[in-house]
Amino acid sequence: MRSISLLLPITLLLMLGSCSSPPKPPTVNESTRRPVNSAMAIELQACKSALHNSRLAAREAQRTAETNTVNEERVSALQQAIAITQTRLAAPSAETANGVFTIHFDFGSTQVVVPADIRQALVESARSAPMLILRGRTDGVVDNVTESRIASARAVAMRDYLVSAGVDASRIHVSHQAVGDHVADNQTPAGRALNRRVEIEVYRALPVASR
Repeated sequence: MRSISLLLPITLLLMLGSCSSPPKPPTVNESTRRPVNSAMAIELQACKSALHNSRLAAREAQRTAETNTVNEERVSALQQAIAITQTRLAAPSAETANGVFTIHFDFGSTQVVVPADIRQALVESARSAPMLILRGRTDGVVDNVTESRIASARAVAMRDYLVSAGVDASRIHVSHQAVGDHVADNQTPAGRALNRRVEIEVYRALPVASR
């Protein structure tokens, strides 16, 4: 009985000592641990970000290239349209362009002689034109009555020729200039022959007075 009573305090002390000891921390398996902040992990994340940014830049560049291609096609189409319009304005058709015919005369003569190669074109153009202006010229160098009479008579003779060919006389306006306004060297026989002339200005549309 005495022995039991001696063992009881010892047992209680052992039990109290075991309860007061702290628990052991949990253990970690190093083989499954991920090195989140390791240099390799950081480099991998940087590569992924760079790849993503490169893909975005490539897509943006592709959209920009497609937009530039469309704009270039539009500019090219506009340039072609402008070129066509300029060509049409610079070179009007024969049906709408004004024209000038020149008939030459012998020295001192007022007799009209229209070359065969322009006769038909002259008559057809004059018949359809709303207005004709005839300008008589000479190869004179001094303005006098004789030169003025010849220049005027040549223009009138040309008007009579056109009227006889069926041109409405009311659409023909006659003027003359006795000397000057030469088209060639008046010091040579060939030049003087070219200066003795009547210019026939054929208008496809009536001139509009500028304001």
